[in-house]
Amino acid sequence: MTEGTTSADASEGGDTLTRLEQEGEIAADYLEGLLDIVDLDGDIDMDVEADRASVSIISDSGGRDLNKLVGREGEVLEALQELTRLAVHRETGDRSRLMLDIAGYRAKKRAELSELGAKAAAEAKSTGEPVKLQPMTPFERKVVHDAVKSAGLRSESEGEEPQRFVVVLPA
Repeated sequence: MTEGTTSADASEGGDTLTRLEQEGEIAADYLEGLLDIVDLDGDIDMDVEADRASVSIISDSGGRDLNKLVGREGEVLEALQELTRLAVHRETGDRSRLMLDIAGYRAKKRAELSELGAKAAAEAKSTGEPVKLQPMTPFERKVVHDAVKSAGLRSESEGEEPQRFVVVLPA
């Protein structure tokens, strides 16, 4: 069993947890190699959140160097996440839904998007009209959908990638 897995985990749901922990370990190894290649310092933190492996690269120096790996609007981060998922797929043969965060970018973005979703839900409630948001990545849309659901409303995605956007529907 991997570190952090108890015998209770090995029963129902334990197989999934072990698989997700394995994904996290494969991803961490891949990302450590990447950090070595680009000569950047960063600590790697692994977790399992909402039935997916989550890996974060954090820096003691405030993450300024790691911002190169985030890129403009998180574009480099998205690409690195896909490469990391491919590395996991290559090792396991299974498609990964692994989530990568670098220098807290995705965590900060999640907080901003949750607030945006809550504000859009409040607007839809008060006006009784659907609220259309700007185009977003799949990750961004998911966070907004979750925030709208928490506010007690429904939302849906419309349009085609990369111009797909969220519409918040009134009650």
